[in-house]
This record gives sequence, C-alpha cells and structure tokens, in this order.
Amino acid sequence: MLIEKSIAVLPFENLSSDPENEYFSDGMTEEIINALSQIEHLKVTARTSSFAFKNRRQDIRKIGRELGVSLVLEGSVRKSKERLRITAQLIRAADGFHIWSENFDRNMKDVFELQDEISLLIADKIREHCGHLSIQEHLVKINTSDVQAYQYYLKGRHHYNLWNMAGFAAAAKEFQNSLREDPSFDLPYFGIGLCYSFLGSWGDMERSAAFELAEAYFARGSELNGRSSYGHYSMAKHRFWGLWKHKEAHDSLLKAYVDQPQDSGINEFMAEIHTRAGNFSTALKYIETSLQIDPLSPSHYYTKANIYYLQGRFSEALTTIEKGLSIHPEFTISREVKTICALQLGQSEAFHKSLVVYEAPVQEILAALYQLIHKDQKMGFEQARKLNNELQQVVHPPLLAWDLYLMVHSGNLEEAARLLHSKVNDKMGQVLNFKYDPMLLPLHKIKAYRELIIRYFPPNRSLGTSKKLTRAKDALSDEDVKHYSALLQSVMEHENHYRTVNLGLKDLAEKINLHPNKLSWLLNEKMGKNFYEFVNSFRLKDFQERAIDPRNQHLSLLGLAYESGFNSKSVFNDYFKKSTGLTPKSWLKQQHGR
Repeated sequence: MLIEKSIAVLPFENLSSDPENEYFSDGMTEEIINALSQIEHLKVTARTSSFAFKNRRQDIRKIGRELGVSLVLEGSVRKSKERLRITAQLIRAADGFHIWSENFDRNMKDVFELQDEISLLIADKIREHCGHLSIQEHLVKINTSDVQAYQYYLKGRHHYNLWNMAGFAAAAKEFQNSLREDPSFDLPYFGIGLCYSFLGSWGDMERSAAFELAEAYFARGSELNGRSSYGHYSMAKHRFWGLWKHKEAHDSLLKAYVDQPQDSGINEFMAEIHTRAGNFSTALKYIETSLQIDPLSPSHYYTKANIYYLQGRFSEALTTIEKGLSIHPEFTISREVKTICALQLGQSEAFHKSLVVYEAPVQEILAALYQLIHKDQKMGFEQARKLNNELQQVVHPPLLAWDLYLMVHSGNLEEAARLLHSKVNDKMGQVLNFKYDPMLLPLHKIKAYRELIIRYFPPNRSLGTSKKLTRAKDALSDEDVKHYSALLQSVMEHENHYRTVNLGLKDLAEKINLHPNKLSWLLNEKMGKNFYEFVNSFRLKDFQERAIDPRNQHLSLLGLAYESGFNSKSVFNDYFKKSTGLTPKSWLKQQHGR
C-alpha cells in the first residue's frame, strides 16, 4: 500500500572519471536522505533499502511498490577537481511521471549550501504535489566549512557502512584524517568513538584500551556539540553493547529519538533496548516502524525474529528470518537464528541443511545438540568440553553461544553456569538477553544462574516512555483562515498569478505575505487541495475558456496551455486527464458537439 507523503532517494550515480569518487556520490545521497528525514510526517525510505537498488536498473513503478512510496528521487554526481555537476529528478512512482528535474553546476566549496538547496527544493515539490508538510528553513546542517574534512568524513562513513572489523578500522583512520583538517568538526569524533567501541566489543582490539579511546572521543564530540543526535545514538550504542548499561543507553537514545523519531536505526535500537528489558510488545512496535521505513533491511528482520525467538514463538521467528534471508542470504546472524529455530522446532531436514555454512567443529556441536534435545541421547562432560575446545580453533566463530548450549543440554549445568558467568563477565553480546533465552531453560534451577539474573536484570527498572517531539503547528485562526483565503482567491482570480511561469508555493506565500508552512496548511487542511491541484485548477479553467473562444482557433491547444500557465506538455496532459477524464482534444470535440 502506497503512503502518499513518502519518498525513496535512490543512490546517485557516480559519473566522475575516478571510480573512487563513489564515496562522494553515496555521501550526497545519504545527506539528502538525512535532510528529508528531518521533515515531520514525510516517510523517507532509509539508506539500506534505497541502496539495495544501487547499480540495478529497474522500473521506477516496481521500486515504488517494493518500497511502499509514492515518489522516487534519482540523480547523478559528476565531480572534477573543484567543480560539481549534480542532476536530480523527482518521479511519481505510480506511473513513472517526471514531476521535476534540475541540473546544478557549482564549486566544491559550495557543497553544503548545494545539499541544503537541493533538499529544500525536493521538499517543496513533495509538498506542492502531495499535501501539507512543515518544512524548516534549513535541512542540512554540517558543522564544518572545510570541504576536505567533509570528504574524509564521507570516506569514513563509506567504510563504516561495510559493517565489518576491517571497515571499522579503515573508517577510524578516515575520521582521523577529517579531524586533522578540522579539529572542530564534531561528527568524526562520534564516528571514531563508535568504531573503537565496536572493535573492543567484538575482540578486534583489547577491550579496555579500545573503550578508553572511544570514551575520550565521545567526550570531545560532546564538548563541541552536546545536542548531536548522532552523538547521542553513538554513545547509547557504546553504553548498551559495550558497557551493558541499559538504562543509561536508553536515556541517551531517547534524546536522539525525540529529535529523529522516523529514523529506522534509532527505532531498531529502541526495539533492542526494550527487548533487553523484557518489554517484547513495545519492542515489536518499534521494529515494525523500522520495517515500514526500511523494508529491505535484513538487520530489522533479524531483530524482529530474535524478539519472537526469545518469546518462544519459533515458527513466527522462522518465517520472519526467511524474509530477511531472501534479501541477504549471507547475513550471518540471520542464518544462525534460522538454525536455532529449526533446532527448537525439531525440523530435522531444515536443521541439517543449515549446517553446511558452518566450520566442522561447529557442525559437530550442532549435530550433537540435535541428538541431545530430540533423540534423548547422553553426553559426558569430557566429550562436551572436547567439542567446545575445538570450537576455539575456528576461523569465524559463531555469533550464538553454541558452546554454552551444548553444556546446558549435555546436562553439565554447573559447568554451564560457570561458562555463562564468564561470558557475562566479559559482556559478550551473544548472551546479552540470557534471561529470556529458551535454550537456557534447564539452567533456571541453578542458584548461580539465579544470582546472575538478580545482578543483571534488577526488578522495577522502568525505561520510561519514548515521547516524540511536539513541534510547532502551522494552523491559522478562524479569522486568519477567512482573511487569507479571500486574499488568495483575489490574487489568483484578479491578478492571474497562476500564469506566472514555474510558480511555486513559496512564491505564492510571499505574494500574500504568509509563511509557506502556513499557506501549505491552509490549502490542504481548509481548502482540501495541495498546491499543485489548487494552482492548476485555475490554469485549467483559463485554458478551457480560451479553447472554446473562437478568436483562439488559430492557436494550438498546447500554445493555449502555456498561455494559461502550464509549463510542460506532459504536466498539462496529465492534469487535464485526471481532472476531466478526457484528453484535451476529446474534451474540445465534446464542447463543439454541444
């Protein structure tokens, strides 16, 4: 189902001679996505789903249906030394109709102003065609004027988005380069901090050293910009995954959420934090919001499936994870959740098929687990320990705690409790939600396990509510509605303002001395028309009067349309048919037949 005020920004094509400039065209795309995401009540498809169409030629109508949007923006970037040429075109997804397009030729030093200009133009066009939106004066806010620092930052973000250890290490270096150019630029500090937090959490750096660096960079970024949404989000990630300080993580994340309630990553993180608190129904609401914004994110499907798994809803978890794997078959954590759900459900064929992606020691543990759970076989402590020792030698360790599960289901509960305590003490992400893990049910009878629950899941620690930011309304008083409605009608009927070439909502707002946001509200909420429909209704009436006037018989229909204010043949024909159900020629023939 299409959502009217919704848009997907497809990756801008890199037309530069240097393929390494890909980071810049991707960065331009991301900035426009981020900018449009600032607009309340506009659904903007998140980066993951938009970039799923990178280097893929597909019909815009199909893309629109897949992403559930009414509009699609596509474009290109050509970067040559200090010159930029950017093209952008806004397309209606339902029928591929081109609503707006423009070329921009600028100097690199003007890149920030250009990003803001393009974003505001797109926002205006969406509002003119789709309905009321309250648009800020500026949508792009980059806290640096140093273009070189910004380019290094984009390179860092490009590496970070690879989501692997090598990518985080490379990103940290590029962020460092950015800071060498401009030490007052806040975003790279938060980026480096997050990279070091992940490198330490996942064992690619010594934990305490990595976290010390991360926190130093977070502190410096906060000194420069204590209100940064990205800063609050980054520090929340560190507190949650790195430090296991879940209430503090929620408090940090809430600041980012209030500022950006439609960010899919922030909503997913909210789901993760509420999952940790056992608030499964709330967590599901957040992850559903994420999937509406980012429907092609394998991570979101994993998070939703994991919530079902922790609730013991294994069939629903399996169905959900299959959707995610259909998007990204190699998404490792999703494959592991599929394996554990098939194990829990006793789906022997599906379970054993899933083993082929694991290294031999992991395959042995998994096969043994299936026998222990479903064949009621026994296993001694020494055999279980031997298998787990072999697990330490694998190149790519699994993300789930299969070694712990083996100890539990082989009946070595005291040893399993000690192993769990070790993992918890190291704050390993694989046991973050150990209280709810169905695979650990046999441990519930062990005193050491219950002590861990009391320590890490204290009762009555409410996360509080996640309220959205209440923004200023654009509504007019009844008296102002009456005044500006009359003034608007007068301008259009007596001054023929609709004939102005490329008339925009801002132009009309200036004409009647009213803020564009308030004019948008007036048109949509009180007159029941978007700007496009309102203005073109006058143009259509003017055209029809001209077309049936015998004095204009020597003029073409398109010529009359241009005189009435329409600025293109396609726009004229499209609006005419939608309004009358006829083509201009058929309508005119009908008039002459009367």
